[in-house]
Amino acid sequence: MLSVIIPVRRERWLQQTINDLLQHAEGEIEIIVVMDGVWQEVEDNPRVRIIKQGTPGQAKGMREGINAGMSLASGEWVMKCDGHTMWDQGFDLKLIADCDKETVVVPRRYRLDVDKWELVEDGRPPIDYMFIDYPFYKPYDATQGLHGAEWKKDGPEIDDLMTFQGSAYFMSKKHWEWQGDLDTSLYGPFTHESQEISNKAWLGGRRVIVNKKTWYAHLHKGKKYGTGYGFSRQQWIDFKANMEFGRQAAMDIWLNNKWEGRVHDWEWLIEKFWPVPHWPENWRETIITDRDKDWSRTGEKTWRA
Repeated sequence: MLSVIIPVRRERWLQQTINDLLQHAEGEIEIIVVMDGVWQEVEDNPRVRIIKQGTPGQAKGMREGINAGMSLASGEWVMKCDGHTMWDQGFDLKLIADCDKETVVVPRRYRLDVDKWELVEDGRPPIDYMFIDYPFYKPYDATQGLHGAEWKKDGPEIDDLMTFQGSAYFMSKKHWEWQGDLDTSLYGPFTHESQEISNKAWLGGRRVIVNKKTWYAHLHKGKKYGTGYGFSRQQWIDFKANMEFGRQAAMDIWLNNKWEGRVHDWEWLIEKFWPVPHWPENWRETIITDRDKDWSRTGEKTWRA
C-alpha cells in the first residue's frame, strides 16, 4: 500500500488534489491530510484520514506535519505531496516498479493550471533535474545557500538526481525510518526539506532518482495565488527568521561534514555530479574565502562556523 502525506494550511485546492490522487492511483492507497492550525472541510472517504496539529491560528510548521503523517502511515511505501498537485494515471504502481527500499524517487514535474485543472502548455519542457546551488553564487542575496535549482540536462528515463523540489517525493517506509524524521531543531519548521532528504540519501550511501515514466503537475503559486500557509504578520517575521536559521544550519552541517550518518563527504557528492552549474572548479578554496565575507550588508557574517 502507498500512504500519501499532504501537509496543509489554508489549502484552496486540497479536495481537487485528494480526488485526483484517488482517481489516478491503481493500487491500494491511503491519504493522510495533516491540517496545521486551520481546519478545512474534506469529503468523507474511507481512504482519507485527517490529522489536526497545532491550534487554530497557530501553525507548527510543514516539517512537523510531514513527520506526524509519516508516523501514522500504514503503507510499505510513502509519498509526500503538496495540496495543489495533479497526477498521472497509475503513478503509484509506476513509482513502485522502479524503486528499491533504499532509494528516493521523484516523478517528472509539469506545471499545473489550477483554474482549468490541466497541464500548462506554454512550450516549456517538464522539469526532471535539479542541482544544489553554490551557496554564494548570488552575492548579497538573502536566499543564497544550498538551495535546489533547475538543471537543464538530458538522461535516461531512470536517472540519478542530485536534489529535488519538495512538492513531491516517494520512498519506502523503511527508508524514511532509516533517515529519521525531518529535523526541526536544526532547520526550523520549513526550510531545506528536500536537501535534507537528498543529502542524507546520497551521503549515507543510498540513492535519489528521477522517474520520467510517470509525472505530476504542481502549481507554483507566486504573486497570483500567494503563499500556501497564510501567516499573520508576526508569524511571517518568525518564518523568515527560521528560514535564515535553517539556511545557515544546512551550510554548516553539510559543507563541514558534520552529519554523523555519512559514509561520503560533501566533496564526493560534488564530484559525482560534476560539472555542477555555478560551482567553480576551485570551489574547495573559494568556499572557504566566501564564507568569511560579509554578505549581509549589515556588518555581520552570515556563516555559522
